[in-house]
Amino acid sequence: MRVLGIETSCDETAVAIVEAPAGAGPFANGPVGRILANVVYSQLTEHRRFGGVVPEIAARAHLERLDGLVIEALAEAGLGLGDLDGIAATGGPGLIGGVLVGVMTAKALAFAHDKPFLAVNHLEGHALSVRLTEDVAFPYLLLLVSGGHCQLLTVQGPGNFTRLGTTIDDAVGECFDKTAKLLGLGFPGGPAVEQAAQGGDPKRFALPRPMWRKPGCDFSFSGLKTAVRQAVEKIDRTDSRAVTDLCASFQRTVGDVLADRCANALAVAPMSTLVVAGGVAANVYLRGRLEELAASRGARLVAPPVRLCTDNGAMIAWAGLERLRLGMTDALDFRPRPRWPLDPDAANRV
Repeated sequence: MRVLGIETSCDETAVAIVEAPAGAGPFANGPVGRILANVVYSQLTEHRRFGGVVPEIAARAHLERLDGLVIEALAEAGLGLGDLDGIAATGGPGLIGGVLVGVMTAKALAFAHDKPFLAVNHLEGHALSVRLTEDVAFPYLLLLVSGGHCQLLTVQGPGNFTRLGTTIDDAVGECFDKTAKLLGLGFPGGPAVEQAAQGGDPKRFALPRPMWRKPGCDFSFSGLKTAVRQAVEKIDRTDSRAVTDLCASFQRTVGDVLADRCANALAVAPMSTLVVAGGVAANVYLRGRLEELAASRGARLVAPPVRLCTDNGAMIAWAGLERLRLGMTDALDFRPRPRWPLDPDAANRV
């Protein structure tokens, strides 16, 4: 079974093809998948001078590059469109202009070649990506951390998520980006802050840990962003030691908060596996903190390979393949969604 996946929700134009054994029903333990092609066009050059993603520029870049990337992915896999079993695309959430480009392209390919169309929730792509490369069975606890999202969920299977907690203001990835911008470290901020923090003193700056040691599994990072801005105003940004120490202190503070919230989640929903996914999951320091926390609770931490943490087509193709095996296809009148919660009932439980 082979599925082509298209990801265009933000500033990465990505196409991938994955395969797995055919058959009905959910997968047992993995790894069972294989990436046949995984091509990505990064729009960093287009957006760097603005210090962030410009939606209109992103949508135009997707439109200009996507057809060529589909051709490139098929050539890399040595396949034709007729060899595929399904066409998947991110249907949301995300910047709606980019999502529209990906969905319309996938619909056109599916219609023209009589293939099933699969609209994949971008967050589900992150949530299931670990099962493409690792031996992870349902259910598991998921910490989803990226530039736009910060959530704790239990994952029972495709389309079956229960949210335990979410950020009440800003996402942790956005907090990394803001810190990098304040310190003039460039964009994207996550890798820049992680690199700058190497060798720094993580105890030099006392930063607030929002929600730390409080009940529940929700997050908050707005106050931490404010504290970082105030700290930046007091230091000389040309002092490399001060910048390094502030980044190390910030990273340690984020690690404290994430570990604390995950500890609460494991108490509420005991699981043998804690999965961390999303762009922030690429941070080696944070992975280490979560690995320590999981081990202390008798669980194991599993994360996708770093190349699959940031937005990519392989995670969309894989989520599409998992859904296709269960018969969870979509009609061609599917409407792209700028907002699409993994757990639509979460608001009713608050």
